[in-house]
Amino acid sequence: MNRLLLAALLGVASSAACAQDAWKITANDIEPSDYYGITVANGQLGLLSSPDPLRTKRAILGGLYDIYGRGRVNNFVHAVKMLDIDIKIDGTRIKRDNISDYTQTLDMASASFTGSFAYSDCAEIKYEYMALRHLPFNCMMTVTVQAEKDISLQVENILSADESLVDAREYFTTVKNPPYTYFIATTTAYTPTRHLETGSSAVIIPDRSHPAPEIRHLSNRGTGEHSQEFSIDLKKGQSYTFSVIGTCISENTHDDVRNDAERLSLFAAVEGPRRLKERHLQEWARLWESDIEIEGDPQAQQDVRSMLYHVYSFVREGSGLSLSPMGLSGFGYNGHVFWDTETWVYPALLLLHPEMARSLLDYRFDRLDAARRNAYQHGYRGAMFPWESAATGSEETPAHNLYSHFEVHINADIALAAWQYYNVTGDAEWLRQKGWPLISATADFWVSRVEPRRDGSDGYELVNVIGADEWGVNPGGGKNVDNNAYTTASAINNLDIAAKAAKALGIKPDPKWKLVKDGLRLTRDDNGIIRLHDTYSGEKTKQADVALLAYPLGLLTDRDDIKRNMEYYIATVPRKATPAMSKSVYSIIYSMLDEPDKALHYFRDSYLPNLNPPFRVVAEFDGGTNPYFITGAGGTLQSVLMGFGGLRISDDGIKATSAKVPAEWSGLTFKGIGPDKKTYKMK
Repeated sequence: MNRLLLAALLGVASSAACAQDAWKITANDIEPSDYYGITVANGQLGLLSSPDPLRTKRAILGGLYDIYGRGRVNNFVHAVKMLDIDIKIDGTRIKRDNISDYTQTLDMASASFTGSFAYSDCAEIKYEYMALRHLPFNCMMTVTVQAEKDISLQVENILSADESLVDAREYFTTVKNPPYTYFIATTTAYTPTRHLETGSSAVIIPDRSHPAPEIRHLSNRGTGEHSQEFSIDLKKGQSYTFSVIGTCISENTHDDVRNDAERLSLFAAVEGPRRLKERHLQEWARLWESDIEIEGDPQAQQDVRSMLYHVYSFVREGSGLSLSPMGLSGFGYNGHVFWDTETWVYPALLLLHPEMARSLLDYRFDRLDAARRNAYQHGYRGAMFPWESAATGSEETPAHNLYSHFEVHINADIALAAWQYYNVTGDAEWLRQKGWPLISATADFWVSRVEPRRDGSDGYELVNVIGADEWGVNPGGGKNVDNNAYTTASAINNLDIAAKAAKALGIKPDPKWKLVKDGLRLTRDDNGIIRLHDTYSGEKTKQADVALLAYPLGLLTDRDDIKRNMEYYIATVPRKATPAMSKSVYSIIYSMLDEPDKALHYFRDSYLPNLNPPFRVVAEFDGGTNPYFITGAGGTLQSVLMGFGGLRISDDGIKATSAKVPAEWSGLTFKGIGPDKKTYKMK
C-alpha cells in the first residue's frame, strides 16, 4: 500500500514529529471572534469549517451562480448544507460553551477535517468530514461517541437552505435494501432569481454493531431547515460510530435535482463509509505523488504544503471548472474567474498535475464563442475574454466598473497558458483542437485592438487600456492609460506564440501577427526605466507590472536591465494592503539575479503577513479578512518551483535552470513533475 495512504488510514503523521507537523494543522484555541475557517473540497464541492462543533459554516458548489447581490451580475450561490449534526446527551444539547478540550485539525494528507472534545464527564466525541475526492458531488461526516458513563444519546442531522435560496422544499424517503433500510432526507430550492434548482440529500448510516435505531423525520417548514434523528442508549465504555453521507447538486449538472441527489446519496450509502473513505484516500495519495518537500524549515514546509493542498482541493480533473480568487472557500470576488487563474495558480499546477491544469483551459475553450461575441460587440475581431467570467463566459464585471472593457491583457494571459500546456505535455492533438483556437483568436484580437501610432511614426500602440497595475492613471484622471507596459508586452508575446503554434501545426500564420508584433514597442525614460505607461511620472503602483516582463513573459533578459527596472518599481509599491502576488514575482526575479537573501525575504513577505488564525489561511493582503486567497498561494508556489527550484516552462518543455535553495533550508525536493513525473532534488 502507498506509504502516504497507509499513514492516513492509520491516522498517524506521515512525517517525523516536529514543531509544525508537515501534514496537519491543529487549532487548540478556538476563538469564534477571530476564526477563519479552513476548507475541505474535491474541486466541485467545498465545505468551510465552523468554530461550532459538528457544524460546517457553508457549502459551495462549483459553477453554481445566479444574478443577485453585488453588481447585478452572476455571483456564487450558497449550496444547501446537509452534514450538520446536533447531539444531545441526557437531554442537553452539546454546544461550544459546554464542552472542553476542543481541538480541530486539518489533515492535508487525507484532505479531512476533524474535531474532538469532551462533554462533562459523560462522553468523548470525535468527528471527521471530507468532500469525497472520487465522487464529485458527495461528502461524508463520521462521528464517534465514547461513553464515559451510561448515557442517552440523541442525534439530529440538519439540512438547511440559506435565506438567499427560494422555495425550499423538504422530502423524506425510505428505501429498503435488505438487510438494511435507508432513509434519505432531501432539500431542494431555487437560486435567488429561480434561474436554477439546487438541492442536497443526506443519509444516516448508523453503527452496524448496534441494533438499528428508528430514524425519524422532523419537519420545520418555513425555516429552510428540516432534519432526521435517532436515539440510542450507551453503557459506560461503549462507543458508537455513525456517518452522514451527503450529496449536493444543481441543474447545472443534473436534469432531475431531487431524484439525482437521492440516487447519488443511495449509491454512496450502499458503498458504505469504509469503502468511501478508502477510495477517497487512494485518490489523495495519487495527488500527493506530486509534492514539494522542504528540509530544514518545518513551518515553511507546512505552509507551502497547505498552499498546494488548497490548489488540489479547488481544481478537479475533467470538471471544466476554473478558479475564483478564493477557490471553493467563499464568495470573495463573487466567485468569478479572472487572470488570477492562468497567471498565478495555473503554472504551478501545470508542473505538478497537467491533467488537472487542463480543466482550467477547458473552461476557457468552452466559452470561446462567448469571447468571440464579446469582441464583436466591442468592434474587434477574434476573441475578447471577459475580465470577470462566471457560468456562461459573458462579461460579469459590474456595469459601473471599467475593467471589463479595458483590462484586456487577460486575452494574452490565456494564450500563454494554452501554449504552456502544449509545451509541457507535447499534446499536438490538443493544440490543434483546443489550444490553436484559443491562441489564434486572441492573436486576431490584438491585430484589431492596436492603432497606428498617433505621432506619425511607424508601428502600433495600445490606447485606452488598464494594466496589471490597476492604480495607473493619466493626467486627466481615471485608470485608463495608453501603452501600459505589461499589456503591450503580453500582446507581443501572444502574437509570437501564435506564430509558433502555427509552425508546430504546419499552418501558415497570419502575416498581420508579425507586422503588429514588430510594430509594438516599449518606451523607456532617460535612465533606461521602462515606462509603466505613456504618462507615468513616478506615482505609487498597486502591484507588479513591468516586473512581469522578466517573469513570466521572459521579454527582459539582461541582468542589469531586470534589476534596474524591478527595483525602481518595487519602491513605488506601498508596504500595506497590496496584493500578495507581486512579492512572489520579486522573489522569483531575485532568485534569477542570484540574490538569495532578497528572494527569501519576498517569499516570506508574499504570505506571512497575510495569515489568519487559527489555520494560517492566506488572505489577499495583510489585514485581509476574505481568505482563502488561492491567487496568492499560487504565486508563492511559483516562487518555490520557479524561483528557488529554477524550473521553467520553455518552448522545449520543462527546463531546470540553476536552483537557488535558501541557505536556511537544508534541501528542496520536487516530486512528480510533468507528465513523466520526474523528481528534482536540490541542496
